[in-house]
Amino acid sequence: MAETGISRPDPSSLPSETIAFAHRMFDAARSGDSELLLAAIDRGLPVNILNEKGNSLLMLAAYAGHVDLTKQLLEKGGDPNILNDLGQSIIAGAVFRAHDDVVRALADKGADPRLGKPTAIETAHMFGRTELMSVLGATDADIGPDVPAPVPSGNGK
Repeated sequence: MAETGISRPDPSSLPSETIAFAHRMFDAARSGDSELLLAAIDRGLPVNILNEKGNSLLMLAAYAGHVDLTKQLLEKGGDPNILNDLGQSIIAGAVFRAHDDVVRALADKGADPRLGKPTAIETAHMFGRTELMSVLGATDADIGPDVPAPVPSGNGK
């Protein structure tokens, strides 16, 4: 498991209603249901709660491209630097999914583009997302010899 600084209780110790509620909240993050999710957070749901794969609400919303919900979760204290159990960062996932507005929102709130493997910078490089390199604060030193070359776009250029 990636080090997040967030401990998770043993799910078997939680009531089934609690587990069902948590699943509804993770689904709300994926689907962009900000009304439901933000109301739950306002009533005490931890904004940095993690699912069984170590994905936070912010990671699920960002990966799905919900820029407004991403911004709202960040404003409520969502940590943009949590790595999931696979060592993936939120911002790298947004780069991978080509959600540029989400990438910018995360970068504006301090998401570290050098966390995880691959990093957001490495992901942008591998997929030829040169327009994001300055947003991510990339330098030549960020792209080592172990980072694959950009994937050809397939458009004949």
